[in-house]
Amino acid sequence: MAFEEMKKDLMEANADVRSYLENSEEYIRLKIFKVLMGLITSGAQIMLVGAVALLALFILSFAASFAIGEALGSNYYGFLIIGGVYLVIAFLCYVLRDRLNGPLLRKFSKQYFD
Repeated sequence: MAFEEMKKDLMEANADVRSYLENSEEYIRLKIFKVLMGLITSGAQIMLVGAVALLALFILSFAASFAIGEALGSNYYGFLIIGGVYLVIAFLCYVLRDRLNGPLLRKFSKQYFD
């Protein structure tokens, strides 16, 4: 009789473990979906805003180049000055690239572990 009860308890424990594993698997899938969708929507928003900002920067650069060129009497110098400004900005971004990692890691880890 004790053997039958022990067998019954083991069967119930087995069913409980299987149920727990199935629910854990579903939870993990939902968590992965949530994180991936958050990253995809954030990436899409960043790309959209970045593309519009880049287009605006491009047009403003042409306007500034022509304005500086007109003030100096040669469009060549205006474009050269604006190009130099972009080279300085690119150099600063290269030098400060390590400082960008911290905020990015904090933002994405907060989103992942929430």
